[in-house]
Amino acid sequence: MKIILTADVDTLGNAGDVVEVKDGYARNFLLPRSVALIANERNMAVYEKVRQQREAQHARETRGAEALAEALKEVSCNVAVKAGEEDRIFGSVTAPQIAVALGDLGFEIDRRDIILEEPIRALGVYDVPIRLYAGVTVSVKVWVVRE
Repeated sequence: MKIILTADVDTLGNAGDVVEVKDGYARNFLLPRSVALIANERNMAVYEKVRQQREAQHARETRGAEALAEALKEVSCNVAVKAGEEDRIFGSVTAPQIAVALGDLGFEIDRRDIILEEPIRALGVYDVPIRLYAGVTVSVKVWVVRE
């Protein structure tokens, strides 16, 4: 039976692929879970239209993320923390604190998009990568300064 995959299936392929599977596998597993459609002319036309809409949506979101990345390239934010001797800070600077600092500058960035391999534990200037969208990442300068 020929089917159109509507979602990625590890053993078969990616969404949008037309594949040949056994009838029982399609009827009992793929079709009830809504990860496939029977590949007839009507479903092919409908799915092609849906695929074009998804691609257009993806292109719009990528353009928006790239525009935001261009604006963020020039930005540097300050995070003021209490520090002791030898520029060691009490606690650490984490992604939510950086998100708040960027929010104060007018950029609404989700804390989960800020990529910190480990929390910042000393004063200084750090380049912090931010994932804006799939394939769009920008680096922002974060100044950790004494309060």
